[in-house]
Amino acid sequence: MGSCLSSMRGNDTESSRILSFHSAASWNTHLNSTKNTTQLMVIDFSASWCGPCRFMEPVLKEFAKIFANVVFVKIDVDELKEVAQEWRVEAMPTFVLVKKGKEVDRVVGAQQEDLKKKIEEYMIDEK
Repeated sequence: MGSCLSSMRGNDTESSRILSFHSAASWNTHLNSTKNTTQLMVIDFSASWCGPCRFMEPVLKEFAKIFANVVFVKIDVDELKEVAQEWRVEAMPTFVLVKKGKEVDRVVGAQQEDLKKKIEEYMIDEK
């Protein structure tokens, strides 16, 4: 209970910087709210049983700290199969970079450096 309360209070700032969605409706509401913004969003499509996904979890938390103006989203492909299918996710992890509600790029696999480079590249054109 204590860890749950501390998480709710915002003490776990890097985790709170990564949004998780557990229903297609809440995900679609969030996605629609981003369609008029140039802010970069990185969607992490992963699964709890996936080794490379677990490897990338601390990396994503670190990126969420470093790139404070980027929105990070985590979607479990088993929980939200229809969302993963809609985004044509065929392997995990898949990181989809989105601006104005549209995919601008993606990184498939635990490619830490590729993901970092693409985040830096697409952050630059924010105006």
